Order: sequence, then structure tokens, then C-alpha cells
Amino acid sequence: ERSCIDIVFPKTTFIDYYYSLRRTATSLLSDLVNLNLSDTTKQIIAEYIWIGGSGMDIRSKARTLPGPVSDPSKLPKWNYDGSSTGQAAGDNSEVILYPQAIFRDPFRRGDNILVMCDAYTPAGDPIPTNKRHNASKIFSHPNVAKEVPWYGIEQEYTLMQKGVNWPIGWPIGGFPGPQGPYYCGVGADKAIGRDIVDAHYKACLYAGISISGVNGEVMPGQWEFQVGPVEGISAGDQVWVARYLLERITEISGVNVSFDPKPVPGDWNGAGAHCDYSTKTMRNDGGLAVIKKAIEKLQVKHKEHIAAYGEGNERRLTGKHETADINTFSWGVANRGASVRVGRDTEKEGKGYFEDRRPASNMDPYVVTSMIAETTILG
Repeated sequence: ERSCIDIVFPKTTFIDYYYSLRRTATSLLSDLVNLNLSDTTKQIIAEYIWIGGSGMDIRSKARTLPGPVSDPSKLPKWNYDGSSTGQAAGDNSEVILYPQAIFRDPFRRGDNILVMCDAYTPAGDPIPTNKRHNASKIFSHPNVAKEVPWYGIEQEYTLMQKGVNWPIGWPIGGFPGPQGPYYCGVGADKAIGRDIVDAHYKACLYAGISISGVNGEVMPGQWEFQVGPVEGISAGDQVWVARYLLERITEISGVNVSFDPKPVPGDWNGAGAHCDYSTKTMRNDGGLAVIKKAIEKLQVKHKEHIAAYGEGNERRLTGKHETADINTFSWGVANRGASVRVGRDTEKEGKGYFEDRRPASNMDPYVVTSMIAETTILG
């Protein structure tokens, strides 16, 4: 027998009506998310971003400001509960955020901004996980500043299935075909996650990040974006905000992003964050000799750099899969199996830059960039 609801709403009509309501609600939510605030108010939203206690967990929270701001020194300091991020004790939990760099917000758009911050105690001392503070001191040193150090960070990462620690596009508990066709590949079975990558690329450009390119990597589900050339402390700021944007975009997409240096054991490439580097004298005539001296200094400090270049890097730097062995320093021209690579163009021109291939994908760009400058310029 037919129920009253079947008579009033036949089954197919009821289902259509239900999904129509769902679509209307989704549309209204999207309209609100994309609402242009400048139509009704001068107020803006500032998203304060900082690095949590693990050194890789990115945190953020938003506040309303009375109007547009373009100078970070004009922004108010703010605080957060450090006991909830592993950065303070519960009985003395207040940590202070100092705004350091401003970027346009590609999510809220308009005059809304993203604010990269570092963290201090109420007394004004940098907390232990604040790596930006020491990096800023190194880059402010007169001998470093006059060399105008440039960096290009090649950030690799892996897109992972939500709820499963396994790359997207891979069968659960199984493997795709062997590496070969995926690097810079084209096609649904090779370029897995391209929509996320392209969205991130454009979001970075909108934000004002000096993103110079993207490409598919050797392992399927793995990608790379490059930031640079960027001078000094700004390289660290830009890489961290680019990571934040990637985390937000994968959050929307329902996938996870991994910066683990070896997300899949076995005969698969790991993930690094190669650091391209040059100074003013390296970029000038005769720079190749300066580059060779800098590489010699890096060799002497190899163990110290490795210790600071990312957790779990020993799983990646095995001497295989385009890496050097973690225990041995080496360099060569166009050699991707070396610790440091000098490009053919640099050799030919007698000046340019070199690439430190040792940093892991989960390295702190503040630490790596400032450490390279300190070793090669002040060492």
C-alpha cells in the first residue's frame, strides 16, 4: 500500500527535491565563503600563521582589523595557548605572535591578508621552536647582507589518501607500475592530483609568493614546487606560507599532504627540498672559484648540516634514487647523485649558483637557508 508521503511526494520527486535543497544550501554556503566584504565594510580579516611545537605543524587563526594593512610592523601582536601546541606549560601558556610578513589571501581575497609570524615569550624572548629569529640575525649580519644571498627552494611533497597512509592513485595495500613514466608525466594514470597542484600554483601567485614552477615527480602522487630566487629571510617566509596554502588546498580537496622524506619504503624516490644558492660574488665574473670555496666549507661542516636538514633524512639519503649517501660528502657538475650539484651552465659561464641536494622535504627553510649563508660567508 502507498503511504501518505508517497501520494504527496512520489519517491523520485522526493529524492529530486532533497538534492535540490542540498544544492541550494551548498550554493548559499559558497556565496557566503566568497562574499566580497569591501561592498559593506572597510574591515578586513587577517589570518595569523605560525609554526607549532613539532616544527612542521602549521597553525593559524583569524582576527578582524579596522582596515587594509600592507606593513607588518603596523599589525598588532597577538597571543595563543602554547600548551595546546606543545610550546608552553599549562600554568604559563601564553605565547606572543610577532607579525613578520604579509601576503594576499587567495581564499578570502579582497584586502584580506595572510600574516607569517614567529613566536616569543611575554618577556620578548624567542621560544625554542622559533627558528626565524636566529635566521634573521644571520641575514642581518653586514657581511651576509652585502653578499645578497639568493635562494631557490625545490619543495617536494606527496599527496596521500585521507585516512590511509598511502599515496593517492595507488591501490590500497598495492603498488602502481614502476617509476619511469610519472616524472613530468601527462595523463590520468601518470599525473595524479594535477588539479590540486594547479590550484596551489595559482594561489601562490595570487598571494605574492615567488613561485617559479611546478612539476610531477618521479614517484606517482609526488609533486614539486619551486620558490625563488628569493633573498635572505624572505625565502623562509615564502616557503612556509606556500606550505600553508598547500595544506589548506588539500584540506578542501579531502586529501592529505606529506612532507615525509621517504613516504613509501623500497624502490621508490624519496622527497627532498633541494636548496639552490648563490651570493653576489658567485653571480659575478670569477664566481665559480667562489662557489668551489663555499663547497669546501660545506664539506667541513657536513655532519652539522645533515643534523639540521630534516628528520628521517637517513631513510632518503641512501646513495640511491638520485641521492648521495648521508655519511659521505660529494659534489659534481650535473651530478644528481652528489651532495652538492653544480649546473652545466654555471660551469660554462664560470659563475652562477649551486644546489645543495641534502635537505629533506620536511626541513625548516629558516634553518637551512641561514645555515648555508653562515657556513659559506661567515665560516
